[in-house]
Amino acid sequence: MTLRIRKQAASAPAGTDAAAPFAWRFVTPLYVGSALNPVNSSIIATALVPISTALHVSVGSTAVLVSSLYLACAIAQPTAGKLAEEFGPRRVFLAGITLVLLGGVLGGFATDLATLTVARVLIGVGTSAGFPSAMVLIRRRAAAAGLAEPPGAVLGGIAIAGMATTAVGPPLGGVLVGALGWHWAFLINVPVTAVAFVMTLCWVPADPPATGPRRGARQIAARIDLPGMVGFGGFMTALMVFLMDLPDLDWIALAVAVLLLGPLVWWELRTPTPFFDIRGLGANAALTRTYLRTSLTLLGTYTVMYGLTQWLEAGRGLSTEEAGLLLLPMGALSALVSRPLSRRNLVRGPLVTAAVAMLAGSLGILALTAHSPVVLVVAVTLVFGLCVGTATVSNQTALYTQSPPEQIGTASGLFRTFGYLGSIVSATVTGLAFKHGATDSGLHAAAIILIAAGAAVLAMTLLDRGLTRKS
Repeated sequence: MTLRIRKQAASAPAGTDAAAPFAWRFVTPLYVGSALNPVNSSIIATALVPISTALHVSVGSTAVLVSSLYLACAIAQPTAGKLAEEFGPRRVFLAGITLVLLGGVLGGFATDLATLTVARVLIGVGTSAGFPSAMVLIRRRAAAAGLAEPPGAVLGGIAIAGMATTAVGPPLGGVLVGALGWHWAFLINVPVTAVAFVMTLCWVPADPPATGPRRGARQIAARIDLPGMVGFGGFMTALMVFLMDLPDLDWIALAVAVLLLGPLVWWELRTPTPFFDIRGLGANAALTRTYLRTSLTLLGTYTVMYGLTQWLEAGRGLSTEEAGLLLLPMGALSALVSRPLSRRNLVRGPLVTAAVAMLAGSLGILALTAHSPVVLVVAVTLVFGLCVGTATVSNQTALYTQSPPEQIGTASGLFRTFGYLGSIVSATVTGLAFKHGATDSGLHAAAIILIAAGAAVLAMTLLDRGLTRKS
C-alpha cells in the first residue's frame, strides 16, 4: 500500500507537492475563505437591535438581513460548486472573496435597510464559493498526491473554519458592535477578504488550463446545466419564502414552489449533465441521509445561537457583548472536539455522540429560567458545542467519502444548502416561540421542538447501517 501511494505521489502533476500536499500555505487561505460564510451568518445576531435603532425601523423588519443571506447562500452554494468543477476552483474561490469584499464595503457605509440587504446578498453569494471550492481543491490535490484515505486533518481544519466557527459570530459581533458600532458587522469583512485574496493568489496553485476544443456559450450553458440552476434557484426562493413566513401561510409562494418543482424534476432527469442530480441522490441514499442529519442538527444549533441570544438580551437584560461572550465557550469546545476526531476519520461514533448531545442540550434548555445561574446557561451551550464539534467533522468526512469525486463541488454545495434549510426552519421555530416576547415559556416551547429533532437525529443515526465506524 505504501509503495503504491508513493508511486502515485511521484507522478503527481505540477503544482502539487507530493511530499507535503497539504502544507500550511495551501490550506490557510482555504480555511479563511471557508470561515467567511458561517461567521457572516451569525455575526449579525447581536447587531439587529442596534441597526433597527439607528435606521428607525422595527426589529422585526431587520430579519430580512438574516433571511436574505440564508436565501442567497442556499441557492449559491451548489451553484458555486458546479462552477468550480467546470471553470476551476481557484477562480471561483477568488471571485467569491471579491464579492464579499464589495458587500462589506457597501454594508459598512449603508444608511438604509435596502442597501444593507443588497450588501448581505453580495456577502451571501460571495461566501458561498468558499466551502465547495475548497472541497474541490482538497479532493483534487489528494487524488494527485495519491492519498488512499481522506485527508482527515485538512477536513478537520475546514470543519473548524466552517460550521464550527458559527458560534464565534455572536461574541465577535457583540464585541465589534459594542465597541465600534453596527457598521463593523459588515466592515470586518474588508481586511479579512483582502488578506485571503492575497494568500490565495500567492499560495494556491493556479487552475490548469482547459483541455480540448474551445466551447461556445451554448456548450458551456449545457455543461453547467444553466436551466437547472435557474429552476433550482426559483424553487428554493419560493420554498424559503414560504418557510420564512410561517406560521402565516404564504399560499402564493407555496404554489410557485410546487409549480416549479415538476418541470425542474422533469428537466433534471432528462439532461445529460444535471445540476441537481436527482438520480444520483436516489441511488446514493447514504449521502442523502448525511444531508438530512446536517439539516436537523443545524436546526438545533441555530435555534440556540439566535433564540438563546434573544432570550439572554430580552429575557435576562444582558447587553449584546455579554450575550455574545456567553456563547464563546460553545465555539471553543466545538473546535477542540473537531480536531482530534478529524485526524482519525471517525464517523459513526461521533455522530451518535452528537445526537445524544443535541437531545441532552435540548432537555437542558427546559431547565433554564430568567433566574437560572449563568453557569447553567454556559453548561447548556457547552453541550451544544459538543454536538456541533462531533457532528460537523463527521458529517463532512461522510460527505467526502460518499460523494462522487467528479461531483464533490456540487455535493458540498448541497451539503451547505441543506444546512441552511435547517437554519431557516430554526428562524421559524424562534419566531413561533417568541411571538409574544422572549419569555421563559417561549424558550421552553422551542426546547420541546428541539427535543423532537434530537430524537429524530438519534434514531436516524442508530438505524443507519450504512454508517461505518471509520471512513
